[in-house]
Amino acid sequence: MNRVLVLLGSLVFGLCLLAAPVKAGEIKINGSTTVLPVSQVVSEAFMEDNPGFNFSISGGGSGNGIAALIDGTTDIAQTSRWIRDSEVERAVENGIYPVPFVIAYDSIIPVVHPDNPVDELSLEELRKIYNGDITNWSEVGGTDRDITIISRDSDSGTYVVWSDEVLKGDRLTPRAQMLASNGAIVQTVQDNRHAIGYIGLGYLTDRLKSVKVDGVMPTSTTTASGEYPVSRSLWLITNNWPSGDVLRFINYIQHPDNAELIEEGGYVPIW
Repeated sequence: MNRVLVLLGSLVFGLCLLAAPVKAGEIKINGSTTVLPVSQVVSEAFMEDNPGFNFSISGGGSGNGIAALIDGTTDIAQTSRWIRDSEVERAVENGIYPVPFVIAYDSIIPVVHPDNPVDELSLEELRKIYNGDITNWSEVGGTDRDITIISRDSDSGTYVVWSDEVLKGDRLTPRAQMLASNGAIVQTVQDNRHAIGYIGLGYLTDRLKSVKVDGVMPTSTTTASGEYPVSRSLWLITNNWPSGDVLRFINYIQHPDNAELIEEGGYVPIW
C-alpha cells in the first residue's frame, strides 16, 4: 500500500511542479500530535518560499483531524493511523471523499525515566504491562516498584496502533492514565521514575530513555527497514484529489528535495 501511495505522490509531482510560487492564501491542517512537528517544520519552510502564505495547524488527535475533514472544517487531516471504514462511510455520506498521502515513517517507542534500570522489554511483556497482568517493575528486571502506566487517549492514532500491535485485542488496564498528546506523555514520564509511556520517534528527547523492543532499538534505520516491530506510516488526508494550494503543499511535503525537512521534524522520509 505504501509503495502505491508513493507512486501516486510521484504522479502528483508531474501534475503540479514546485517551481511557481504560491499566491497568498491559507491552509487549515488538523489532527495528530505525532504528525504535528512535521507539519510545523514543512509549513514554515513552505511559507519562506511563498511569502504571505499562512497555515492554521492544530493537534488534538488523528480522530479529531479526520472528524474535522468529514465536517468540512479543515483542508487536511494529519493522522498517524489508517482511516477507519466507519470514518470513510461517514465522510462519503457527507459528500467528502478522503484521499490519503503517506509523508513519513515512524516508530512508536516505549519510554521510561532515565534512572529506570530496565533497558529492554518484549512485545509480550509490554502487552502484559498495558493489560494489567504485570504491575511491578521487579517482574521485568527492574526495582520493586509499582509501574505507573501512561497511555494516549482513544482518539489518538498512536493509541490505535499501540492497541493493535502491542495489546493485540486485550483491553487496556483501567490503571492506565490516559493523556491527550505526545508532549503530555513526555512531561509525565520524565517527572516520574516509575512510569512507562509510548511516543512517536519525533518526540524522543534526552530526558527520556527509549526501551528496546524484542532486542531492537527504535532508530531511523530500524524504522525504515521495518526491523523495529512497532512501526507505521504517517499520513495527510485531503477531500478528494487535491488541487490548488493544497496540491502544492502535498507536492512540497512529499518531494525528495525536502526529505531533510521530514528528518528535521523527527521522522523518516519516504524517499
